[in-house]
Amino acid sequence: MRVLGINALFHDPAAALVVDGRTVAAAEEERFSRRKHGKRPLPFSAWELPEQAAAWCLSQAGLRPEDLDAVTYSFDPDLARPADRLGLHDPWDHLRLTYAREAPGFLATALPGLDPERVRFVPHHMAHAASSAFAAPAADDCAVLVLDGRGEATSHLAARRAGRHLEPLRGQELPHSLGLVYEELTEHLGFLRSSDEYKVMALASYGRPRHLAELRRHVHPTGDGGFLATGVPWEEFCPPRRPGQAWTQEHADLAAGAQACLEETLLDLVRWLHGRTHAEVLTMAGGVALNCVANSRIAREGPFRRVWVQPASGDAGTALGGALLHAAASGPEPPRPPAGTDLGRGWSDAELEAWLKTAAVPFERPPDLAAAVAEALAGNAVVAWFQGRAEFGPRALGHRSLLAHPGRSGNLERLNDIKGREQFRPVAPMVLAERAAEVFDGPLPSPYMLFVHDVRPGWRERIPAVVHVDGTARVQTVDPAQEPLVGRMLARFEQLTGLPVVVNTSLNTAGRPMVDDPRDALECFGSAPVDLLAIGPFLVRRRALFDGGDRVAEARPMAAEAA
Repeated sequence: MRVLGINALFHDPAAALVVDGRTVAAAEEERFSRRKHGKRPLPFSAWELPEQAAAWCLSQAGLRPEDLDAVTYSFDPDLARPADRLGLHDPWDHLRLTYAREAPGFLATALPGLDPERVRFVPHHMAHAASSAFAAPAADDCAVLVLDGRGEATSHLAARRAGRHLEPLRGQELPHSLGLVYEELTEHLGFLRSSDEYKVMALASYGRPRHLAELRRHVHPTGDGGFLATGVPWEEFCPPRRPGQAWTQEHADLAAGAQACLEETLLDLVRWLHGRTHAEVLTMAGGVALNCVANSRIAREGPFRRVWVQPASGDAGTALGGALLHAAASGPEPPRPPAGTDLGRGWSDAELEAWLKTAAVPFERPPDLAAAVAEALAGNAVVAWFQGRAEFGPRALGHRSLLAHPGRSGNLERLNDIKGREQFRPVAPMVLAERAAEVFDGPLPSPYMLFVHDVRPGWRERIPAVVHVDGTARVQTVDPAQEPLVGRMLARFEQLTGLPVVVNTSLNTAGRPMVDDPRDALECFGSAPVDLLAIGPFLVRRRALFDGGDRVAEARPMAAEAA
């Protein structure tokens, strides 16, 4: 059974390929097009198909479009209603619905040879739910919670997985939407709507939730597995912030109140869901599930023994979820969970060497790359880390990362300057799984940076670069059995510094997608003050690159000798 999953309608167009229950490949179109999120979430930009991502997924498996048994599309136009009937004010929404209805023809044009009759519409939130329920390890019987801005006519789904079956239990009809409320707040605070919600979460740590009581009037659970969330009069709390304008304490306080209100509502929803399912495991997806502060509170105060969040919880993940859902319904057994998030593009050592030679940059091949990078980090270098296959989803997890020393407090400002980000934004710690509990208190292991953890008091002064203003950090734990190169680098860094932690943030600059291919890596490295590029087994040193034209001219002989 060969199933290609497609997400194309709202934002984050993506493709994923599942063959005989195994996830072969998954990628977001933004990594190919170099447009953040692929497209803006507007009805009149609905034409963005993940053509390049889909073609790459097929090539990864050696398949042609005509070889596919099914193509899933993570929106069902038959379930949708006009925006005005949903209580939404969007006069152009009919363009989105028209596009969705015509998707089989558009896909057949984008993938020549595809039979449009093989396209299957999958309800948007069922695709989200499947991306979580069928991808979570050891979760054959689990509860599922999906929350985002909107699907066809709802903004939420509570469900249960039992084996290969996914049973919907409750959905919240629009216009009530926790995701849309948070999007409105993002825009009110001067950030990019449906893109920068994580900035609001970070800003909330600087504020006090003094507006919480008033916000509860507009956003609250209804006690029956649903909620009310619409019509928040943001301007009554504080004036809107213009993009680029300095934020004030008023803005931080409003963010803190909205964050607390969201968390309270989510806790009510998970308690209701546990009462219906009595499951031990909760799996989550949808854009709201990327709120790692809320996830941590659910894990800490909620009734489930374990909480697992889909790393690609945003709409990109529905490409994978649609394919997994169809595979579960059509195959002899439930699909197997992916082993990790490294489902995107990768290059062989020989291919990377060819890229470096073509770029005419001086490079070397050290006998132990992990040790060489650890030594550079110990000397306070910033390292661009490009290894293996790219991550699927918004988190850099040791494949497309910027690394730095956590013990130098100035490295937070340094990294935010390199990336062109606001200075209130935190960076994350990467730590060996076996050492994590010594340094951090929170849900462990945490391999996908989807929870926040309290940094234990004895460590806050030792790793200040990764400690947020509220004493927390968004941790990535590393299992050396799954990530041996990263594991060796972390172990060597601890030998040199006494710190089992390295700063990890995404390898990109503000407003751009994460680096994906070698050209992206070289362009980012060349344009930002990064000291070292570790690309496959090779190192490119900034000093060697910019010492003068004669050094650049020597690139090919150096490469030949190193190889």
